[in-house]
Formats: sequence, structure tokens, C-alpha cells
Amino acid sequence: MFDVLRQFALEGKPLSCKIYGNGHINRTYLVVTDAGKRYILQRINNDIFKDVPGLMNNISQVIDHLRGKGLDERHALHLVPAVDGAAYTCYNGDADKAGYYRIYAFVEDSLCLDRAENAQDFYQSAVAFGTFQMQLADFPAEKLTETIPAFHNTLNRVSKLRRAIEADVLDRAKLVQREIDFALREAENAGCMLELLEKGDLPLRVTHNDTKLNNVMLDAQTRAPLCVIDLDTVMPGLSGNDFGDSIRFGASTGAEDERDLDKIEMSLDLFRAYSKGFLSACGSALTPVEIETLPMGAKLMTYECGIRFLTDYLEGDTYFRIHRPDHNLDRTRTQFKLVADMNRKWDAMMEIIREETPRLL
Repeated sequence: MFDVLRQFALEGKPLSCKIYGNGHINRTYLVVTDAGKRYILQRINNDIFKDVPGLMNNISQVIDHLRGKGLDERHALHLVPAVDGAAYTCYNGDADKAGYYRIYAFVEDSLCLDRAENAQDFYQSAVAFGTFQMQLADFPAEKLTETIPAFHNTLNRVSKLRRAIEADVLDRAKLVQREIDFALREAENAGCMLELLEKGDLPLRVTHNDTKLNNVMLDAQTRAPLCVIDLDTVMPGLSGNDFGDSIRFGASTGAEDERDLDKIEMSLDLFRAYSKGFLSACGSALTPVEIETLPMGAKLMTYECGIRFLTDYLEGDTYFRIHRPDHNLDRTRTQFKLVADMNRKWDAMMEIIREETPRLL
């Protein structure tokens, strides 16, 4: 990878470049130089992100906006320029290394958690993503490219599921009729957020669109939030989707692929912790309708993820990486269990939102 590294304006000469982290989309490396500097090198997956110039323009604009607010390299990502001054480079050397690359300065004295160890960790992730929303509230979302078109268009996801059911290429539909029935029943509300957007009742925001805990850097000593990372999916969207994806992943009492569904529920304690942190950071920038629809965002993002897993199962597991037979089906069932649990706890979820934002509702 040293041929690639020579195309960037690093401080010092690279001494090592090793695979780093456990990301599934881009290939990530930790680079150390003889000047004692550390960097994150990433090979961008242009099979997933087909418009790399648009993607990198999004990231550059957002980072410039954040840095313009006086944030340092621990509180906003810093892109290291290529030697030609660009935000990324295209390497055309060895075939096995050819592709698009970028480099970030390493966020020192930080840690990243795959799952919250306690409610406070989850709260801090909410503060991080809420702060991200607040910092970008004055950035015009229409200036950004859709890096994955219709990414959180739930109606579009339902249409893809219906096509997969009809095609039934592997004759699997008969095995999952209960899951199909649930998905189609819940589709009734799939377009409600989009309808509010079209009517102008919900504003278009700059959103992260992958608000899992492991996309937040925390201070290694205090565990206070430092910055949000993995900006590839930053694009125009709805604040409720960012809130909802965090709840889907972080407020569940079990793993995303847990087989024992008795272990799966949506924790109201964790829902409250996240709501409190998120709204404390950005509630003053959100409209009353945005705040009222946060629980719907949680349910829709969970439902959407479930039907994506189910669609992939019906189509032969071609999108999500699986590690065992029926892995996508296990994932589907956990998400649908969470949706069903949210339906039961709906009034409590709404009450928590009201309690955490009395000045706004």
C-alpha cells in the first residue's frame, strides 16, 4: 500500500500500513509514520458507492462546515489531501490495489464501541448524533448528493420485497409466510414520513443515515462524545430516520442476529436514555412535528431493515454478508420482533418523547 500512500501529503514517511477495524463496506488500514503520526487509510467500495466524486464532495462540504465552526481534529474528522490537493485519489497501479482511496487523521485518545456497555454509553452516542444534527442544521441539505439513491425510502423497500416475493427465485417464500404476512400488514404506514415530507410538514435535513454506536468516537478517558465518523451515507434525509436507526440497533436487548427471540425487546430505559441525549443536543433545532414523529422513525427504520433482510433472504442472500444458513432470516425475525414490541409500547414511547421535550410540544 506504500505506492498508494505516496499519493497523499502525510507528515513523515510511512512505516507501517495494517488492516484496521471490522467494517464491512470499505477496506480500512491504520498507517503509522516516522513522525509519530497515525492515519486512517480507506479504500472506498465503489461497487456500493458508485458516485465516488459525489460522495467525497459531500464529505468535504460537511467537514468544511464543521471545521468552520472551530472544531479541532478530535471533534470533526480531518481529510488529509492528496498531493494534488484533492480530497481523494484514484490509484491505477497494481490491479489488486487499484481503486479510490482517502485518508483521515487518526482521532487520538479515543475509543469506539460496537455495543453500549451501559445506558450512559448509549446516551453519549445520542448526544454525538444530536450534536451532529445541530451543527448541520444551518447547512442546506439540497447541496448534497444522494450517495445511495432512495436509501431510506421505505415504500421503495416494500416494492422490492413484493417483487422478491413474486419472483421467489429459490422457492423460499413458502418457508417464511408468517414473516411475509407481518411485513405486508405493517406496510400500511410505510409511507407516512415521506408523505409528511412531501407536504412540507417535515423538513429535509443533513442526516448521517447509519447512526450505530460504532460510528461515534468517544474520549478514551471520559467516554464523552468526540465526533461522528463514517460519513459515506451523509446526505439529505429526515431527522427521525437518524434517531430511529439508533433505536433499532442500540435499544434492542439482543444482537441483530439473535436466534432466541425471547431475548429480544425494545428497552424503554434505553429508549429514554437515547431520547434524552438526542433531544438535549438538537431538540431546539427540530420542529414540533419532527419531534412527535421520532417514535415513528424508530419503528419505520426497524421495519425497513427487517424487510431488507427478508428481501435478501428471498433473493438468495446476495447483499448482506451471511455466516450461516438462514442468517438473514434470523435478522429479519429480530427486527420484526422489535417492531411488534414497539407497537405494544407505543404509548409509552410517545410519553417519553413528551416528557423529554416539554418546552417544545
